[in-house]
Amino acid sequence: MHYGLSRILTYFPELNDTRISLLEQLAEGYFYWNERINVISRKDIDHLYEHHILYSLAIAKFRSFLPGEHIVDVGTGGGLPGLPLAILFPESHFHLIDSIGKKIKVVEALTADLQLRNVTCQKIRAEELKDRYTFVTGRAVSKFDVFRRQSRHLLKKTAPGHRGGMIYLTGGNIEYHISPSLQDITVIPVSAYFNEPFFETKKILFASS
Repeated sequence: MHYGLSRILTYFPELNDTRISLLEQLAEGYFYWNERINVISRKDIDHLYEHHILYSLAIAKFRSFLPGEHIVDVGTGGGLPGLPLAILFPESHFHLIDSIGKKIKVVEALTADLQLRNVTCQKIRAEELKDRYTFVTGRAVSKFDVFRRQSRHLLKKTAPGHRGGMIYLTGGNIEYHISPSLQDITVIPVSAYFNEPFFETKKILFASS
């Protein structure tokens, strides 16, 4: 077993053999495709399990998705965080979108190879999408204020206190991402879930719908 996968299992010991196998296949798929299309930074591909797959799964530590819920992953790139989350929550539906066609082609290929029936993919900008979802996810797509403005129409309208919202992975200076006027953002350090030094500067930003 790859060391990176064993680290994931220390944080997610409940994963069954099917989920473990799918995560292994996903990693193999990224190594394969990254030699052909630069989906993940070539200097970072050796840290795939920690910097990309485990980092994506920080969202699963923050929030479990329920059967039947629909999640849209905006600016998914090569399918992160959407594909790892779809593996963990097979009864929730994930729609992965990106405006770059070659990246969506990789996501489509990975989805087909892993036979992830709870994943759909689309080459489209968030502003053009008309459907509504319980959650919107994203990872380092843009400044969070911009991401939120471009994607908030995708959230289903819910009553106060109900489930739903925007979950965003980012690093660096949080003040850069959040305008002082926005007081409804919850900031969760990823280091609360994972011990590796890489996560010391990483955050989850959550805005309820």
